[in-house]
Amino acid sequence: MNRRKSLKVIGGSVAGIAGLALLEWKWQILDRLSHKGFFSFEEEQMIMAIADTFIPEGHPPILPIPDAKPIGAISTGTDQFLIKLFEKCYEKEDQDLIKTKLKALDEAGFLDLSQEEREQTLLALKSSEDEEDKEFFDLMRSNTIMGFTTVKEVMVEYRHYQIAPGYYKGCADVPADRL
Repeated sequence: MNRRKSLKVIGGSVAGIAGLALLEWKWQILDRLSHKGFFSFEEEQMIMAIADTFIPEGHPPILPIPDAKPIGAISTGTDQFLIKLFEKCYEKEDQDLIKTKLKALDEAGFLDLSQEEREQTLLALKSSEDEEDKEFFDLMRSNTIMGFTTVKEVMVEYRHYQIAPGYYKGCADVPADRL
């Protein structure tokens, strides 16, 4: 193979990879700048981190099912459920509480903490003297658990939920003790 041709191919490949990396970075910046919604991009990241702290990815299954994959709050969309729930279903006072506490956690560097440190931070809210801290913790925990336990993956794969449980058996024998 010609040396010049090889250098052109390698140079083109490197330029293409660099271009893709730059494009990905540009999309991340545009996502932050053009984000529209009730919660800001950073607040949504905080909700996602809190949901992931309560029910982490790869968490062992609820029941030991041989073929079931480990799931978590993020893979089941629980974080998106929480964002829509808080935006559409909660009163203004509760929304203000959520935004205030998310901002406080963000200022404390919650996103940069390890899983264990996040757990300790949330447990500190639970045992706090401040009633708003306790209310925020209970609100986030209960809704995360509700959102996670009612998704299709959990209901069908782990709880064996059927949309129409039971089947009609018209010609069934009735036991003698029931007559």
